Amino acid sequence: MTGFWAVFKREFKSYFATPLAYVFLVVFLFFSGYLAFKNGFFEARQADMTSFFYNIPLLFVFLVPAAAMRLWAEEKKTGSIELLFTLPITVTQAVLGKFLAAWLFLIVAIALTFPMVITICYLGDPDMGLLATGYLATILMAGGFLAVGCFFSAISNNQVISFVMSVVACAVLVFAGMPTTMNYLSSFLPAGAVNTISMMSFQEHFDSVSNGVLEFKDISYFVILIAGWVAACGVVLDERKAG
Repeated sequence: MTGFWAVFKREFKSYFATPLAYVFLVVFLFFSGYLAFKNGFFEARQADMTSFFYNIPLLFVFLVPAAAMRLWAEEKKTGSIELLFTLPITVTQAVLGKFLAAWLFLIVAIALTFPMVITICYLGDPDMGLLATGYLATILMAGGFLAVGCFFSAISNNQVISFVMSVVACAVLVFAGMPTTMNYLSSFLPAGAVNTISMMSFQEHFDSVSNGVLEFKDISYFVILIAGWVAACGVVLDERKAG
């Protein structure tokens, strides 16, 4: 546990030790606000954050891999990963420490969108339960994308390559559940295969939770997905340490 906290605190502090974290926060807050308000938010006369939660998966496809690409690729490029493995810290502690620190950083970024909540509370009487599940879905999706990015960062020494592979993987997981994709696949795949692909997509489970439907299958999807990708990252690094 001591090793985990040491890695967690070091990693979380490192985000705010460079300008990159602040650039990330500014870019995220700008685009999340722009996408939320660009489609006639005030003209709709509805006190909700539907447009924000609608656009957040596409925004995360690019921004979360950008936050994850340095997790292990940078350590491998600079050689500091060899020093890390000589310390009395297990690979599991190191992986969990880095992953949870990065996830907390993303949660901080999501929390900084609170001015939107204040705005719609000022303008109307929003459904706070729906807002809470929307933010829960956003945090779970951020964790899922981050786990994917963590794995690809572990298998590459190059941050750019790690970023590109993560974006592709996350985009596939999102677009697989889009109605246009489902309609296209249904033209040549059986209904069972199309439903299976839809169930594996981020989009369907994200939409369900963000719409206020808290079901075990949606929460367990994100938990299993995060655990699976983080465990795969641990296996890759464990093999490197053993080699």
